Amino acid sequence: MSVAMNGSLPICSSYETLCEQFSWLIPEMFNIADAICDRWAADEERVAITFEDPDKQIHQFTYRRLQRDANRLANLFASLGLARGDRITVCLPQRPECAISHIACFKSGIVSCLASVLFGEEALKHRINGSHSRLCIVDADNYAKIEGIFDQCPSLEHIVVVGEVDADLPLGFYAATRELSDEWVNVATRAEEPAWINYTSGTTGLPKGVVMPHRAVLGNVSAFEYLFDYFPQPGDVLWSQADWAWVAGFADIFLVGTFHGCRIVSTSMKGFDPVEGFRILSDHKVTVSLLTPTMLKLMREASARVETDKVQLRVVLSGGEAVGAELAGWADEHFNMTINEGFGQSECNGMIGSNPKLMSVRHGSLGKPTPGAVCAIVDEDGNEVADGERGNIAIQRPHPAMFLYYLDDPEATSAKFSGDWMLTGDIGSRDTEGYFWFHGRSDDVITSSGYRIGPTEIEDVLLSSPAVKIVAVVGVPDDQRTELIKAVVVLAEGEQPSDELTASLKALVRNKLARHEVPHIIEYADSLPMTATGKILRRELRG
Repeated sequence: MSVAMNGSLPICSSYETLCEQFSWLIPEMFNIADAICDRWAADEERVAITFEDPDKQIHQFTYRRLQRDANRLANLFASLGLARGDRITVCLPQRPECAISHIACFKSGIVSCLASVLFGEEALKHRINGSHSRLCIVDADNYAKIEGIFDQCPSLEHIVVVGEVDADLPLGFYAATRELSDEWVNVATRAEEPAWINYTSGTTGLPKGVVMPHRAVLGNVSAFEYLFDYFPQPGDVLWSQADWAWVAGFADIFLVGTFHGCRIVSTSMKGFDPVEGFRILSDHKVTVSLLTPTMLKLMREASARVETDKVQLRVVLSGGEAVGAELAGWADEHFNMTINEGFGQSECNGMIGSNPKLMSVRHGSLGKPTPGAVCAIVDEDGNEVADGERGNIAIQRPHPAMFLYYLDDPEATSAKFSGDWMLTGDIGSRDTEGYFWFHGRSDDVITSSGYRIGPTEIEDVLLSSPAVKIVAVVGVPDDQRTELIKAVVVLAEGEQPSDELTASLKALVRNKLARHEVPHIIEYADSLPMTATGKILRRELRG
C-alpha cells in the first residue's frame, strides 16, 4: 500500500497484516496547501471549521472561504516583499484566521512559526528573533505584547492584526486584504522543503525551534488514521482544547482533519475547564478528540456533576504522559470506549500507539509502532536492548514525519541522533509481544538508594485513591539517597490534608508497588504547574 494524497489505510484484520501491506510513497514536489485546502474548495458547501467565539456565537468557515481568504493573504505577503523561504510568526488562538494564516504561508512557500497567545513578551521575542520573522500575525487581545517588543526584534517589519486596535502600526487582517485578488498560484515546493517551525515544550532547557518539512503532513496522516481508529469515518468531527500553536493541536487535529476534508471545531477556551469540555463535546457532536491524561483526570473528577449522555465520542487519543490503568478503566466504564494512547514528540509525531480494532489494548501501554515507523529501545550508545529492559525510546530515520533540523543549532541536531536512531529522551521498555511502555522522561527518572524509579507507576497508584484528583511525582536532592521521592498531590473536592491521609497514601504505594517506591515526602497543593499543552512541569516541583 502506498500513501500519497489519499492517505487511506487498508482495512486489515490484524496489526501485523497492516504493517506488511504498508509502504511510503512521498512525491518529490508537494505543497501542504494543495492537500489540506485547495483540493476540497471546489465543494463550496463543505465546512472546514466551526468556530465558537467567546460569546458562544457560531461561525461556519467553508474550505472555499479558507482558500479565498488565504489567497488574499498570500497576495498581501507578496505586496510586502515577502517571498519563498521567508518566515512569519503566527500568534493566534484556536480560530479560523489561524488556519488561514498558515495556509497562506504554505501557498507562498513561506515558513510559518507557531507561537501561543499564552506566551509573554520574552517567549515571543525568543521565537520571532530565533526564526528571523519578517512579519507577525496576532489578534487584538495580544497585540500589545508584539507592539512592546517590536523595537527589540530587528527582523520584524510588519504586524497584521485580527481585530481592531487603537494604533497606526499594524495592518488589519481583513482590511488589508479585502481589495486584493482571491486568485493565487501555489508555489511549487519540494516535499523536503521547510514548511513550519514549532518549538519544543521547554520542559528541559530553552525551547528549540523544530523545522518541519511539507512531507511531514504525509508522514503524519497514516499515523493518525491508525491512532484515530480508521479515521475518517462518516460524520467525523474533531475537537481538542490543544491550541494550534502546539504540535498536538496543529498537526494532530488541524492538519490531519483538513487533509481529509473533515469539519473541525475551534473554541476560545482559556485553560482547560472539564465542565466546558463536556459541553463542547455534546453541543458540537464531536466524535474524535485528543485529550491529555491531565485533561482526562479533570474530566473524570467532573463527570459526576454534569450530564454526559449526549457525548458522541467514538475515539479519544491521549498522549504526553502515560494514561495508566486506573484512568483507562474509568473511560472504559464511563464512555464504553477504549482510550487510544499515542506517543511522539515535536521532532517526529505519532510514532507509537494503539488501535483496538487491530490489537489487544494493554492499559498503560503506549501500543506498537504506527504503520511505517521503526521504533526500538536503545542504550546510550544507540544499541538495542533486550525486551523487558529499560532504555531510550528511539525512532529510526528516515521517516516522512521526522524534522529536518533544530533551527540554527547543528550541535543539538547531531546530539538528537545516535546513528540512525532519533533519541526521544523518554525512558521506556518493549515487552516480548512488541508493546512499548513508558516509564518517564530521562530527566524525570528518580535515582534513590541505588534504584532508578520512574514516576508514572507511583502516580497511577496514588490516583487510585478517591481522595486524589491529580498528582505529580518527582525526585528531590538528598545527601544520603541521592534523591528522595516527592509526591505533590491535588486533593479531590471535599478532601483535606492530614497526617492520616498521608500515611494511607504511602501505605497504598507500599502495598501496590514496592517499599523503595514509597514517597518520602507528600506535599499538598491547590494546582500543579503545567505547559500550555497540558504536561506537568515537574522541574518546578523539585525545589
